[in-house]
Amino acid sequence: MSFGDPNNPYGQQQPPQGQPGYGYPQQQPQQPGVPPQQGYGYPQQPAQPYGAAPQAPGTLQANNGYINVPVLGTVQVATMGARFGARLIDAVIYVVVYFILSAIGFAGAAGAADDINSKAQECAAMDPLSSAYDSCMNDATDAATGVFAGFIGVFLLFGLIGLLYEWLMVSFVGATVGKMALGLRVVKESTGQVPGIGGGFIRWIIPIVGSIACGIGQLLVYVSPFFDNSGKLQGWHDRAAGTIVIKK
Repeated sequence: MSFGDPNNPYGQQQPPQGQPGYGYPQQQPQQPGVPPQQGYGYPQQPAQPYGAAPQAPGTLQANNGYINVPVLGTVQVATMGARFGARLIDAVIYVVVYFILSAIGFAGAAGAADDINSKAQECAAMDPLSSAYDSCMNDATDAATGVFAGFIGVFLLFGLIGLLYEWLMVSFVGATVGKMALGLRVVKESTGQVPGIGGGFIRWIIPIVGSIACGIGQLLVYVSPFFDNSGKLQGWHDRAAGTIVIKK
């Protein structure tokens, strides 16, 4: 009996040439320009260079001024030139507000000074031993005290405006008017969101505390991003608040 005999029905039949045998997947002819289909099993992951690690949030990419921030993705770190320009715009706004408040204060003080001078002349014409003289002098003293209190009030109002401007705008908007004008934004490095009340206050109060030493500490805080060797240009106030300044 020959296993190769085609007349024997029990013999082993050889599969025709060009057709797959039993249990083997049938190969389809490859079409030009069409990528081959993936087989069954686990999906293939895109190849990465050997030793490359995924970019974690807050990772500076190749020290080229771009950083990976959650939610925002890859963004550009604001340059010190842009930050200085934004600070100049804010300073101009401060100066304008200061002169407006000072003009109002001086106008009020000038009017009060005229009243004090008139009161003093009125008191000088009275008998120093009379009760009317004492009452007149008390009125003059109260007027002088009111002028001094007015000056103090103007400075306190200016400080309050500075607090609300810098603190609240950075907390809720992420930028002052100067930063908006130059396309900058302050965000939390860990979340990509605006700093919030706490972060905005920390970022504001540190330069203010530094200004107590004749402004030298405040200046050091503002130039401290130059000392940041991480490439993120974080100042001391940014590090304390966990924030970074980025381009929108």
